[in-house]
Amino acid sequence: MDDRVQRIEGWLAGAATGDRAAFRNLYDATSAKLFGMCLRVLGDRVEAEDALQEVFVKIWDNAHRYRANGLSPITWMAAVTRNHCIDRLRRRRAGRAEMPQDDILADLSPGPEALSVAQSEARAIVACLGELAPDRAEAVRRAYLDGETYAELAARFEVPLNTMRTWLRRSLQALRACLSA
Repeated sequence: MDDRVQRIEGWLAGAATGDRAAFRNLYDATSAKLFGMCLRVLGDRVEAEDALQEVFVKIWDNAHRYRANGLSPITWMAAVTRNHCIDRLRRRRAGRAEMPQDDILADLSPGPEALSVAQSEARAIVACLGELAPDRAEAVRRAYLDGETYAELAARFEVPLNTMRTWLRRSLQALRACLSA
């Protein structure tokens, strides 16, 4: 297992027991990537900053639910982030967006090192997406970056709902294999 993955798993385990230092390390190591996801899905920097803060509260509250199961801990955290952002999009679309009105805003801007790592990872993901069939790659982008639902994707690509689920599952498996190579 990669040393970075082991560190992140250790910090998640520490966060599950209430270790604030472990949680701080987890935040420092992963916030740039998760912020990029929030920004990509939500399309608004201020809303993405709010979402990231809420995501890390969820991670703190649910760190005990992460289980080392062979999957990357960042995959689990990315799923928490994606689901939270999609929920925000759905509330926004429904006209019920509830934005917190806090006067205190933390500077969540990623530093130069975090930006460099995120750019490198983004290039790897783009390269791996390029290995998928164009329609599969587009479906993955729309699902995981734009927040479209399975039903919306099935309608867009004119395939049955279960076919779309299969496309996405197999595409994610191919991406995981490509990224781990």
